[in-house]
Amino acid sequence: MCDPEGTSDTISRFHNPWLGLVRLMRPKQWIKNGFLLAGPVFAGVLFQTLAPSLQGFLAFCLVSSSVYVINDIADADRDRLHPEKRKRPIPSGAVSPRVALLFAVLLTVVWVPLAAFLSWRFAAVTAIYFFVNLAYSFHLKHVFIVDAMIVAFGFIMRAWAGAVAVNVAISPWLFVCTLLLSLFLAFGKRRTELLTTGSDHRKVLDSYSIELLDQFLSILSGSTITAYSLYTFFATHNYNMMWTIPFVIYGLFRYLYLVHRTDLSGSPEEAILTDRPLLTNLLLWGVAVICLVYA
Repeated sequence: MCDPEGTSDTISRFHNPWLGLVRLMRPKQWIKNGFLLAGPVFAGVLFQTLAPSLQGFLAFCLVSSSVYVINDIADADRDRLHPEKRKRPIPSGAVSPRVALLFAVLLTVVWVPLAAFLSWRFAAVTAIYFFVNLAYSFHLKHVFIVDAMIVAFGFIMRAWAGAVAVNVAISPWLFVCTLLLSLFLAFGKRRTELLTTGSDHRKVLDSYSIELLDQFLSILSGSTITAYSLYTFFATHNYNMMWTIPFVIYGLFRYLYLVHRTDLSGSPEEAILTDRPLLTNLLLWGVAVICLVYA
């Protein structure tokens, strides 16, 4: 009996030899690198430092993509058992592991000088991000709670790198808000994975339970709202930023609603890009921040 999906992959591979490599880079995930702009935005220097900010963003897109490629190589066997991840280029056969490894090396060869050209401090932060995520791909993602902490650490490194790229100070409150928000997203993803695929694909899920993750999400949602509110009160030039608090509250509650829907893919960036109310809220928050900081 013919496998339509396998046939489709073969045709795609024949007609689009570069499509698999593009998919390996996971362009949808690049939305996470928007955290690099947090420092310049809240420091009020985004437009004056737009060029280095965008260069830093590009460098992080390349380094994160190189990590994704290596992670897909390591997880290829497990991904073949996953209903969605088996469609990825390596487990589906669209890209061979050898070609994927060469592509990861090529991406590294590009992002290293790009980051170093910006500044040695930015290059150092980027390198730390790279090696920590390698450790995550091969071991730390199997360690209970640490798996989510490393994901959160990656977001903190993005915010730090963005500030280093343009040589501006970054408020400790921004680090706290980033940590809490990223933990909230990570545990929300774990909850969805536990409901949809169980521990067959991700062994660390054996240590989690729906009840435990719901407690984590409850604690983190309240802590995030509190930390962000305090940030707008004490870490900005005036109190105008408090008008952005409702956007944060709505965004957290909307994401919680999506997490409790079993048809959510388990990917925060997918939820942001596909859920119209959440995406609209994010855009409105961004417009409000730009207007309040720069006006």
